[in-house]
Amino acid sequence: MRKTATSEFPILDVLKERWSPRAYDSQPVEDEKIWSLLEAARWSPSGGNAQPWSFIVTRKGDATFDKLVDILSGNNKKWAGNAPLLILSVAKLTRADGSPNPYAYYDVGQAVAHMSIQAESAGLRVHQMAGFDSQQARTLFEIPTGYDPITVVAIGYFGGLDKLPEDLQQRETVDRSRKTWNEFAFEGKFGQPLTKPEAASSGS
Repeated sequence: MRKTATSEFPILDVLKERWSPRAYDSQPVEDEKIWSLLEAARWSPSGGNAQPWSFIVTRKGDATFDKLVDILSGNNKKWAGNAPLLILSVAKLTRADGSPNPYAYYDVGQAVAHMSIQAESAGLRVHQMAGFDSQQARTLFEIPTGYDPITVVAIGYFGGLDKLPEDLQQRETVDRSRKTWNEFAFEGKFGQPLTKPEAASSGS
């Protein structure tokens, strides 16, 4: 199943094809692909080269995987356990000298973004979730003080819609949408839309 973005300007195909499904096949993710995902994250940008990211990798069938599924919340519990790979992202909140790192969350987000694009290029799909109990995650995975669990990332090969409850099947087929340009691209001052060329080059 494809949900190709209709871009108004040209972007890379890997970006146009990326989306966040809930239907996953049971096929395991190959070890070499897992390591490539982590390598992509390792080489993502980092303020002051602090590299504040850590990842707890769990595979379906492992006890740690079941722990992570158990602390998911809302609709995530209905589908995420079908993914063959769940990764918990964690941010280190201080720099090497002990001072606060206000960009830790930003950098972890960049690392996961790089991971998601590497996954897309390898034929994998990624769905990031904030819906989980972070305090339980801290306890279950023995995450020390000074580190925050941020997101759970589901990764795997796309599966059939029949693997999902009916309500989520409908959500899976909804067209993708994004804000219009004048809602986020500004010039001069905040809220003043960036002037866009009259004849946009279609990227679709």
